[in-house]
Amino acid sequence: MSDASTALSAEQLQERLLRAPYHQWLGLKVEEVGKGTVTIRATWREEWVVNPDRRYTHGGILAALVDLTADWALGAQLGRGIPTIDMRVDYHRVALPGDLVCKGKIVKQGGQFSVAEAEIFDLDGKLCASGRGVYLTAAPK
Repeated sequence: MSDASTALSAEQLQERLLRAPYHQWLGLKVEEVGKGTVTIRATWREEWVVNPDRRYTHGGILAALVDLTADWALGAQLGRGIPTIDMRVDYHRVALPGDLVCKGKIVKQGGQFSVAEAEIFDLDGKLCASGRGVYLTAAPK
């Protein structure tokens, strides 16, 4: 892990996240930052609905939450955003209307490439989606 002087606090991470208009639209709120972990809440929006009859959340929203949560588990440690190289997502159940709790953690932090994973839960604590990504963590030139 990087040293504590580089790591972001929850408040600093919140500020970084909300620089992106898409993250603003997702209604992201950083709840906790730990050593190699992050918990973010996404505020549910009607626009997330893919099936108006069943009212479940589009899988693309869940994939985006997996990606950004895993990404920022690493980014909070490094003190900066990092690009995604590869990612996979598994869908476990539909996410019905309601905020989503996103938990990310670092699996392996390397000098060039790193791996992190995330799980997306509904407010009942049921796992809706999970995934793992590879991220480019080499220092920017």
